[in-house]
Amino acid sequence: MAFLFIMPHIEITFLEPNAEMQEIYIAELSALNFYGFEEGENDLKAFIDQSNYTVSLLNAFTDKYQCKYAEKIIEEQNWNAEWESGFAPIEVLHFNSESVFTIVRAAFHQYSSNADYELNVTPKMSFGTGHHATTYQMIQEMSLIDFTNKSVIDFGTGTGVLAILAEKMGAKIVYAIDNDDWSINNAKENILANDCHKIILTQSNECNTENKADIILANINLNIIIDNLDQILNSSKIGSQILFSGILVEDQEKISFALTEKGFHIKKISSKNNWLVLNTIR
Repeated sequence: MAFLFIMPHIEITFLEPNAEMQEIYIAELSALNFYGFEEGENDLKAFIDQSNYTVSLLNAFTDKYQCKYAEKIIEEQNWNAEWESGFAPIEVLHFNSESVFTIVRAAFHQYSSNADYELNVTPKMSFGTGHHATTYQMIQEMSLIDFTNKSVIDFGTGTGVLAILAEKMGAKIVYAIDNDDWSINNAKENILANDCHKIILTQSNECNTENKADIILANINLNIIIDNLDQILNSSKIGSQILFSGILVEDQEKISFALTEKGFHIKKISSKNNWLVLNTIR
């Protein structure tokens, strides 16, 4: 495994946020270039490269939520080795069942499971391992869909975890799209690690492919989803199944209105830890 040396960096410890607020903090801080988080029972640690750290943006965030925090500089170290020590495999269960649908683990894990699918995903600085409620719910919803010989778009692929699972579930082709350099490089490594050959990885800000998909997976955030709804429509067929996540429970009315206005039929809305997943039909 290749190790990353991304230091020095800033560690911000937010004091006393509950589990629900930690999820909200992570969503908003990710947009401010924070790239790593450690969730504790009574605190949340957030990490950012020192070169990307802006005090004024952090102050605006803390003023918004009236939260207390502590700050320290951590000098250069083997960040991946530190991260590995606290990263555990995640099991995603079938709906209404104790049986394991998917196990997501990293290459350095010695782990065996009776899961239907086992994914080798090392996230580095990209998003998507199954630990976060949005990815967990997307994987769980995928367990209810037949991917056999289907064409798939994974918009906002991150680590590539959903694209990899789609291929393992029988998809004939998967278009994995992300705009982030780290995500593209990380997804490429994970695709190779899982011996996948039907995934086309594309760096782009837009959900736009030459061929229309049978299934679209969009695990990003509310604003990007709404901004791309026309492109998602143009990239899908009548009857295509589309999963949306990365949306807070408090934004359910807003996303439901936007989808309905564009002609999407919402089949089901589920939630976990204050995050939504919407299962829709074009």
